[in-house]
Amino acid sequence: MPTKTKKELSIEQREELLQTLKTRFDKNRERHEGLEWDKVQEKLEANPEKLWSLNEMERTEGEPDVVGYDESKDEYIFYDCAPESPKGRRSLCYDRAALDARKKHKPENSAMDVAAEMGIELLTEEQYRALQELGTFDKKTSTWVQTPSDIRKLGGALFCDYRYGHVFVYHNGADSYYAARGFRGALTV
Repeated sequence: MPTKTKKELSIEQREELLQTLKTRFDKNRERHEGLEWDKVQEKLEANPEKLWSLNEMERTEGEPDVVGYDESKDEYIFYDCAPESPKGRRSLCYDRAALDARKKHKPENSAMDVAAEMGIELLTEEQYRALQELGTFDKKTSTWVQTPSDIRKLGGALFCDYRYGHVFVYHNGADSYYAARGFRGALTV
């Protein structure tokens, strides 16, 4: 009988994660001015599958934090806020098609597949730039970002980093992977 993977945390895991998120929320108020932790926690507790996704972000060293609130949808927005691309999500090519196309030296997985398994999405270029307004990220690493289909159809994919006081957007073959390139995720709750 196949075991069904539950995207649920134990009570202990949930309490530990909520405490970690609250501590980070309090420590980095400039990322979410005007927002109250009690309301964020209430929303998280009502969405156990989203809490599971946040735990995956935390487990892979993404250091997720609230970066905004969408009033029209009544959703809190979380991004990975680790100083460098999350260590647990590096050395990945861009997507499944790129992974399947590699003949030699395949990475273990792709950024898009890992994000889907985690229940999150890769940041867009716009989201990445917004993140950089909240601090300085990826001074030594780089991050895959969602790539427009016209670029992807030609075999390319986009990534970003922060160098020389600026955000840079670059291109690479989608099948490439590097020890210093990972991906940052976004999640709405």
